[in-house]
Parts: sequence; C-alpha cells; structure tokens
Amino acid sequence: MASDTLVLVTGASGFTATHVVQQLQEEGYRVRGTVRDLNNEKKIKPLQGLCPTAKHPLELVETDLDDDAGWEEAVTGCTYVIHIASVVPKNAPPNDEAFIRPAVDGTLRILKACENSGTVKRVVQTSSIATATEGHSHEDDYVYTEKDWSNLDAPYIHAYVKSKCMSEKAALEFVQKLPDEKQFELVVLNPGYVVGPVLCGGKVDSMNMPISLMQRERPYLLKVQFPIVDVRDLGKIHIKAMTVPEAAGNRILAGGESLWMKEIAAILREEFQSQGYSVPTTEAPMFLLRFLSYFDKTLAFFLPFMNKTMIIDNSKMTSLLGVELRPAKESFIDMVYSMIEAGHIRKTPQYTPQKK
Repeated sequence: MASDTLVLVTGASGFTATHVVQQLQEEGYRVRGTVRDLNNEKKIKPLQGLCPTAKHPLELVETDLDDDAGWEEAVTGCTYVIHIASVVPKNAPPNDEAFIRPAVDGTLRILKACENSGTVKRVVQTSSIATATEGHSHEDDYVYTEKDWSNLDAPYIHAYVKSKCMSEKAALEFVQKLPDEKQFELVVLNPGYVVGPVLCGGKVDSMNMPISLMQRERPYLLKVQFPIVDVRDLGKIHIKAMTVPEAAGNRILAGGESLWMKEIAAILREEFQSQGYSVPTTEAPMFLLRFLSYFDKTLAFFLPFMNKTMIIDNSKMTSLLGVELRPAKESFIDMVYSMIEAGHIRKTPQYTPQKK
C-alpha cells in the first residue's frame, strides 16, 4: 500500500517533520512536503538527502499558513496529511490574539483543503503537551491524561499555549461538523519536549536548552521538569497515528519519562565534561530568578513552570500505537553530538566525535 500512497507533511523542513519525512520515505511512501520558501537552501538541502534510497523522490511545494494560495494543490491526490507546520510571526505580535488567530486560521485552511480534496482519509495534527498541562495547581503526584485541557484563564499563560490549544479545539470542531460525504478522520498528537538527533537545517526551539547548558550561557539551572520524547520515536508515532485504524478520533499524549533540568544537566556533564564542556549543576533560588526575570524574557516565560512536576500517562501511546520510547539519556546525548557536528554548539579542543 505504501508505494501507491501519497502523504502530505506540512512544515517539512522542521525538526520533527524531517524525521517524519525520512521514515515515510524509508517505508516506501510517496511524500510531498510543504515549505515556506523553496529558495531557502539552508532548509531545503537537508530535505533532499534524507533518504538516498527512497523509491519516490521527495516532492516539495511552497505554501504559507498565512495564505490561502497553494493548499488545494498541496493536498491533491493525498490519502494522508500530517500537519506539523506552525505559524512563526515575522515580528513580535502586539497581543495574544495576533499570535493565536494566524495559528487557528492556518489549521483551518489545511482542513478546508482536505475537505475539498475528495481523497484525504485521515489528518494527523501535531499539537503540544502544553494543551493539557498548563494553568493548573494540581498536587505533585497528579498524572496528566488526554482528558486534561490547559486552563487558558489562568495568569501567565503564554500565547503559544493558547494558540496550540485553540488550534486543536478548532480542528476537532471542524471535523465534527463535516458533512457525511466529506468526512475524514483526525488524530491529534500532543508531544512533550522533543529531543534527539537534528536532521534539519537552521536552529529550532528544542536546541535552546542544550545550547544554554553546554555553552554555560547561565551559571545556574532552573527547577523545571519536562516530559521527554525522542524525535526518532515521535516520527514512528506520527506514522502509527496515520495508519492504525483504532487511532481515529483520538488525542494522544506523546512523551515518556519526565526529567528535571538538573537531571538533564547531569546527563550532559557526565558525557561531555571530559571533552571540555562545563555544564552548570546548581539550581538558582526562586527569589533570584524573580529578580532576574525583570531583565530576561526567557526566565519570565519559565517562572510559572518552576517547581511544577509534569507526570503524564502515555498508556494510550504505548497500547494503541504500540510505540515504546528509548531512554531520555540516549536522546539528549545523541542530540548534543549532532548539534556539535552541525555547528550549533562550539567544538572544544578536547571534543571527540560520537562512536556509532
């Protein structure tokens, strides 16, 4: 079936999407990817070499979530659509609505094109764990499940969280209202902090913490915890969500063990200290962070997450999709080696390439 099946992957040049594209090609699917700019060689060149043995060449089309143009053509002939692309504002939005509205409208543009295609059977939408875990004051032993939704009325909810949450709800409502003759299935994935080897060109948000730790941009750590998912496993999760019949209509938390930043730092320090990298080990006290947050927007963003445990129930992912995640330690180590080799983290004189 794979050799005759066309899959559209939106935002194909991104961190997660490059792994999805690669794995689809390795399984023999025909793959079409959307990108914002076909002339951006830094992002396009890595895509072209993801799977040298692919049965079908990767097809790329230029589209933008902010524009209606091109989406009808992009989904033409597709059986599946994996929607990973996110709206990236060209300038800092003046308010939350200016961030949220383009994200919601972009998702609806794609779903409308799928409705009109006559061929799309299922859409897999990549959302975020943040649509379930934010704005709550649960006890430390609380376990988040697919039934949880973030409280958008809570203070300090970031516009990104709101945009993901509202895009996800808009997609669910859109599919529920489809006429019978135009029905297609929807699966929503809610990944945690995505880490692992970097295949894409350019810098992505997942790199920020490893860069900060490895280059000691701050001499202290934040007491924050993250549910971890390896990008290679997330690629498998997307394909399973696309093909497993029972996945239809489900919202699925995609993440495994939750690690504090201090635990992540310890993993990197153990592996890279002998290679000339000085990873911080001390957590900063809250009073200091509150003071520094007046001058540091990144710290201000993380303040609501301080001291908050993030335990998730991934049983639906493991039972329904049959995906077991690799250890987070392996994911972080592999990610940092790939980032050093790609030039995102500076090489030290003592650096030794990873043994394969």
